[in-house]
Parts: sequence; structure tokens; C-alpha cells
Amino acid sequence: MNDELIKIQKDVETFYLEIADEIIPLYPGIKICYRTFSSGSFSVQHKAMSHIIQINYCKTGQIVWEMKSGNRIYLNPGDFSLHTMKACTDSVLTFPNGIYQGLSIYIDLREVSGNPPELLKGSNIFETILSEKFCRNDSPVFLAGNEQTERIFSAFFNQPESLKLPYQKIKTMELLLYLSKTELNSSQQLYEYKTEQLHIIREIHDQLTRHMEQRITIEELSKKYLINPTTLKTAFKSIYGTSIAAHIKEHRMEQAAKMLKETDKSIAEIARAVGYDSQSRFTAAFKTYFKVLPKEYRKK
Repeated sequence: MNDELIKIQKDVETFYLEIADEIIPLYPGIKICYRTFSSGSFSVQHKAMSHIIQINYCKTGQIVWEMKSGNRIYLNPGDFSLHTMKACTDSVLTFPNGIYQGLSIYIDLREVSGNPPELLKGSNIFETILSEKFCRNDSPVFLAGNEQTERIFSAFFNQPESLKLPYQKIKTMELLLYLSKTELNSSQQLYEYKTEQLHIIREIHDQLTRHMEQRITIEELSKKYLINPTTLKTAFKSIYGTSIAAHIKEHRMEQAAKMLKETDKSIAEIARAVGYDSQSRFTAAFKTYFKVLPKEYRKK
């Protein structure tokens, strides 16, 4: 091995040690690590390495990746990304929920191409597919999860200790095979959001949570804030992890529970305060959410 390759290998190993307590080798050139973060954010600084591809999967929480351009991508549970270790230099990772759990798979194309796993020999996955389909010109790809990818990724977790490594190896192969046959299209890819778009979505979020007694439609919000309804719904779900309706319902239920505990207001008054003109509809929604009736919740 010449001096340049030795230096590259040392840079790679140094980076691995910085990003996780444990790196698990699966195959020559393929490693996995599980990631749990509770910090608010941190900067990513490492050497640009186009020959290493990183696959990130978000299991719980949320991860926000702010790129050099200032644009941001939101990975919510089930979503995943692929990029070279050149694409993520000088970027910032933020965890809005205060907690993040997921995994990262690292593929050293130089190493694995010369000694691929037996099942993938002759597949061109490492020679062309990963680099040309998903990481062309070192551009990252962010993908929304689906039933098939969730079945693959979920099997990396909660396995018996004696079976953990076999599952990691098998599911990594399955993931690579899935990627090799996947045709990218716009419906799969997550969007980058500019600062002004983020500002508008947060304004809308603040209005909805400050005025829960009001019922405002998507169309009314889009006209008021001059944003396309589809863009509004897509961006809101990316940023907050759920649809507008589900997110605001959660806020309504939590506020109602707080009022039941801390005030003497009647259930009808609380229902109106959180946007329900019918006490019976509020009671049904509350029971669905908390599994008890409002009266029972107040007693407890």
C-alpha cells in the first residue's frame, strides 16, 4: 500500500472514531454504527472523501441538516439519506426534539469494489450504481421512507444479541439490492427548504397554536401567507414530522388536558377554547387521544 492510500485510510479511521463509540464491521469496506444524540446541534467537520458513501436512517426524533447553501433538509422517522463524505463537510446537524436515534452505514467504495460481498459480485452496485444514481457529483439524496424500506431498517434494531450481526449483514445486503433497482423520482425525494420558506411555516405554526379556538382551513392559510397549499402541507409535515391536522390536534388535546388539571372551567368551555363547537365531538376526540373521558382525566 503506497503512502497516499495509507494516509487516506488513517483519515477514514480517525473520522469513524469521532462519530461513534463503536463501529461494527460487516464486510470489507462496509461498516455500521448506531447513533443517539441528545444535544441540540453540532457542526460536522472532516476531510472531503468522495470515495466513502454514508447512508443515514432516522428511527426516532428528527434530524435537520443545514448545508453550505443555507438550505435545510428534515429527516423524520422512516426517512433516510445517501451522500458521499464530501457532501457533508462544513455542515450543521440539529435535533429539534432534543433526541435522535438512528443508524449510519459507511461504504468505502475503494475497498469494497476490490472485495465485494459474495452475493453482490458482478452487480455493479459499488462500481457505478451508488455513485452515479444516488451520489452523482457528490450531491446528496434524501428519500422518504416507505413500507419496504421500513421493513428493512426496522430489522436492524431490537434483535437478540446472538442474532444481531447476522441481521445487520443480511439487511445491509437487502438495502443495497433495494437501492440498485430503485428508480429515483420527485415523489420519493425530500425537498430542501430555504430560510424564507421556513420562516413562513413557523409563522403559520405559531398562529395555529396561539389561536386553537379558531378553525382555519389550508386554503385560508395559503391565501394569507401567499404559499401554495401543496407546498404548505408538504413543508409543514417535513418540518414538524406530522400533518397540520394531526399536529394541531395534538396541541389541542395537550392544552385541554392542562386546562382540566389546572382550571375549574367546564368541559364545554374547554372544548370551545381548543376549537370544538360540540362537547360530544371534543369528548370523543379526547377519549381517542388519552384513552379516558375528560371527566375521568380530571378526577385522576
